[in-house]
Amino acid sequence: MLRSLFAGVSGLRNHQTRLDVIGNNISNVNTVAFKAGRVTFKEGFAQLLQGASRPPGNQGGINPIQVGLGMQIGSVDTIASQGNLETTGLNTDVAIQGDSYFVVRKGNQSYFTRSGNFQVDADGKLVAPTNGFIVQGRRAVNGVFQNGIEDIQLPFGQKTAAKQTTSAKLRGNLDAAVPTFDIADPDGAGPLTGGFGPDTQALSANKLSWAETSVTVFDSLGTKYDVKIQMYKTGDNTWDWQVDESSLEDAGVPAGSISGSGTLTFLSDGTLDPATTAGTVSFSPPGAGDLSISLDFGSDVDGLTQFSSTTTAVLRDQNGYTSGTLQNFTIDRTGLLSGSFTNGVNVPLAQIVLADFNNPAGLLRIGDNMYQESGNSGGAVLGYALEGSQSTLTSGALEMSNVDLANEFTAMIVAQRGFQANSKMITTSDEMLQELVALKR
Repeated sequence: MLRSLFAGVSGLRNHQTRLDVIGNNISNVNTVAFKAGRVTFKEGFAQLLQGASRPPGNQGGINPIQVGLGMQIGSVDTIASQGNLETTGLNTDVAIQGDSYFVVRKGNQSYFTRSGNFQVDADGKLVAPTNGFIVQGRRAVNGVFQNGIEDIQLPFGQKTAAKQTTSAKLRGNLDAAVPTFDIADPDGAGPLTGGFGPDTQALSANKLSWAETSVTVFDSLGTKYDVKIQMYKTGDNTWDWQVDESSLEDAGVPAGSISGSGTLTFLSDGTLDPATTAGTVSFSPPGAGDLSISLDFGSDVDGLTQFSSTTTAVLRDQNGYTSGTLQNFTIDRTGLLSGSFTNGVNVPLAQIVLADFNNPAGLLRIGDNMYQESGNSGGAVLGYALEGSQSTLTSGALEMSNVDLANEFTAMIVAQRGFQANSKMITTSDEMLQELVALKR
C-alpha cells in the first residue's frame, strides 16, 4: 500500500479534529467567560530509508533519506487571554480582570471558573447557577474576618447591635466680628442675674453673640437623643460652650446626670489654640449605660475656627447608631461583600477568594464553565484581589467569550482547504493503486 494514502488519511482525521475545535469555539462565542481552543499539528513518524554517512577523506558526506508517514495532533491549547466585559447591572454578577479564577466547591471538591454570573440560593449561599456549586471566600463576623476558606452565605435578616455614641465632631466657624455676649446690662435696664440663659439669649443686643447646634446621638440600647450645644462669645478670642440640659430633660434624662461645658480659645490667626481642653458631654439615659461623648474640635483651618465670617459651627459625624437589619449588599473591586443595614451602617460580610495557577492553560475542562487542576496546571495559589492576587473584580459585569470570529472563520477556511488537499491525496493514491491492479489485465 502507498504511504501517501495513510498520510492523507492522517491529514483528514486531524483536520477534522481542528474543525471540531473551531466549531466548539464558534458555538461558544456568547458563552460567559469561555476561553477559545487552538489546535496545532506536528509531523508524524518518519521512516528512515538510508542513514547518513560521514564525509570520507576524498568526498562529501551523505544526508539521511527519510519519508514522512503523515501528521498528528501536536496540542489543543486553551487561549486564556482576557475577554471583554459586558455590563449587566446585577450586583451578583462579577467579572475578573486578570488571570485568576473563582473557587467554587461541591462537597469537599474544589473547582475553578471564570464565569461570575452568580446567584443567591434559598439558604442565602452565593452559587454558580449552572450546577449550584458554592462560591468560596472568607466570612466576617460582626465585621471581623475569620480564618479559613468556607462557603459564602449572606445572612439576610441578620441584625446589627446598636452602638453607643462615644465621639462627635464640632466643625465650622464662629463669627469673630460679633460683640461679646452681655449678661451685665445689655438693654440698659440694670444688671441681670442667671448668666447665659433664655432671658439673655432673647435680648436683641445678644442675638448675634451666641449660636446653637445639635446632633442625634445613641445610647447602648439604640435610643436617640438630640444633644444641643450652645456657644456664646465671652471675649475677643474666647467662646464658652455648654450643653442645653432642657432638651435632654424633655427626653427623660435625669437632670442631675447631665454635664458638659468648657471654653474655646482661639489664636490671632483664627485657629483654635492647641491648648484648648477637649470637651466632654455626659448623661445617664434611662435604662441604658452612662453616655460619655468626646467632642472633637479639630485643628488648624480644618477644625473649629474664628474668622470674621458667618457663624457656621455645627456638630456632625457622631459614631453611634441604632440597631438595623440587613437589606442589601454590594461587591467591590477586591471582592469584599459589604452589607447595607437599615440603620445606614455598612458592615463587611465576606470576601471572595481567587485562585492563581502557574499554567492556567493546563487546567482540565469539565463542562459547566468549570475547570479542575491537572498534572501540568500547578496547584491553586489562593489569595484575594490586590492582596495576594494581582487581579481585580468588577461587580455588575460579566466577562465575555474571548473567541475572535474573524480568526475562527479564517481558521475554518484553512482547515477546509487542508481537508480537501488531503482528500485529493487519498484520491490520487487510490488512482495509482487502481493502475497498479490494472497491470494484471
